[in-house]
Amino acid sequence: MYKRISAIMAAALVLFGIFPCQAGAVGTSASAAILMDADSGRVLYEQNADARMLIASTTKILTALVAIREGDLSETVTVSREAAFTEGSSMYLREGEQLTLETLLYGLMLCSGNDAAVAIAEHVGRGQARFVQKMNETAKELGMDNSSFANPNGLDAEEHYSTARDMAVLACAAMKNETFARIVSTRSVTIGGRTMTNHNKLLSRLEGCIGLKTGYTRAAGRTLVSCMEKNGQRLVAVTLQDGNDWADHQTLYEYGFAAYPAQRLAVLGQPLRQAAVSGSLSGTVPLVAAADFSWPVAAGEQVEMTLELSRPLTAPLAAGTSLGEAVFLLDGREIGRIGVLCGAYAAPRTESALSVLKLPR
Repeated sequence: MYKRISAIMAAALVLFGIFPCQAGAVGTSASAAILMDADSGRVLYEQNADARMLIASTTKILTALVAIREGDLSETVTVSREAAFTEGSSMYLREGEQLTLETLLYGLMLCSGNDAAVAIAEHVGRGQARFVQKMNETAKELGMDNSSFANPNGLDAEEHYSTARDMAVLACAAMKNETFARIVSTRSVTIGGRTMTNHNKLLSRLEGCIGLKTGYTRAAGRTLVSCMEKNGQRLVAVTLQDGNDWADHQTLYEYGFAAYPAQRLAVLGQPLRQAAVSGSLSGTVPLVAAADFSWPVAAGEQVEMTLELSRPLTAPLAAGTSLGEAVFLLDGREIGRIGVLCGAYAAPRTESALSVLKLPR
């Protein structure tokens, strides 16, 4: 029956001149690229997304995430000679200078300070080697299976690489951290006696951009990871080795939000459907969502919901009782599930008889 409905729907789309959006309807100048819905993890566009490549300073997304998780932002960090004299982009640290970890994180993510990366790693990891080990452990924890990190700043190294897909996974996870999101969305800040301006031009060029990180080395070329929010939906774009990255990210976002708008399929506390309850006065009870659930849905796609109940629905049932799960399917493939709760008290039929006996004469 479902296949028949899908076929009818597809015929209607052709009849009225409406066609499903194709993932190949957009392109970039990048050697590798991806566009991902941040909440669902659905890939909306990809191009060579699993190629292992140099990622330059976008490495610092992971450096910052590990530092925020493992460190204390108010702690004082003393800058070592090695940190102060680190090559490449800099926040111009001085040997022996003392700053808070929070100040260094702004220098890391806004100024892309390689010196800040080393100072952070030495302090939080009690040495760069231990910190890098923690970076690799965190990458594995996040499912970045095609990534390897050899330093905290992204300087070129044989064992330092990632993929567009892995970097998108990292970005989605990092943007869920409130401290991280606050720092990378900052255009300019004065802290610790320094005024720092974010290198990410998309923050001012693209309405709705809320981060993330630029990168460049001669070998890696221009790398860019960004995040944009519109109508409550967040998308993450990654381009590696892309000389036209600012424009490409804008194009990807225009495509993604138009072709794959998020569809709210369940709302916390709102009824999903009515279900029959045996032995009850009312005969049915509302089944309500235990969580919100949204999914990016393209034109022509259909999402179905099925229920997997964990118990027979027999009165009495208390409101708020867990009854199982709602399973969401896109073209027959599971895309997610949420808990289902009893939305109202289901009284047994015997309660009506008892209430009659208790009536006053």
